[in-house]
Amino acid sequence: MGGAPDPSEDDLAVRTGLIAAGLASFAAVVLLTSGGPGRGATVEHTCSATDKQFISTTELSMTALGIWGDDYRRGEATEAEVIAEARRAKRRVETLNPSDPALRNAKTLMAGMLAEYGRAMLAKSKQKDAGPNMYRAYGLANFANDVLVEAAPELRRRGCDVSSLL
Repeated sequence: MGGAPDPSEDDLAVRTGLIAAGLASFAAVVLLTSGGPGRGATVEHTCSATDKQFISTTELSMTALGIWGDDYRRGEATEAEVIAEARRAKRRVETLNPSDPALRNAKTLMAGMLAEYGRAMLAKSKQKDAGPNMYRAYGLANFANDVLVEAAPELRRRGCDVSSLL
């Protein structure tokens, strides 16, 4: 008494149907956005001028942010300065348009990493827990590294060396 009514068989059938339809839709989206089965085996790498620009600009952005981070740890830079550099680095990476599919993927992951790093520093500046943002930043960095390590031999063969980003 007073509890929720027992679901009828019709209600269960409708719920089951909705769940199945939702899962089918999700699977279709995943297949469409991933290019379908076996896509990884058919990736065509490039080494265009925009790919080389992505590599060099991203390397410089990561180096600059690393220097700001070192300066912060030594007490020579403020949290606000590191946050500003993380935001600038993110914008620089986001404006690049590499043609290689692995570099495009790395771009997305690295821009996310820079955003999370900036959010971590912002949280720290407000005396809040920066841990979750740093955890995500490191996770995104690891995913970007995995993408680049896998693509590195073929990119190098085509004239693009991504070792500075690893």
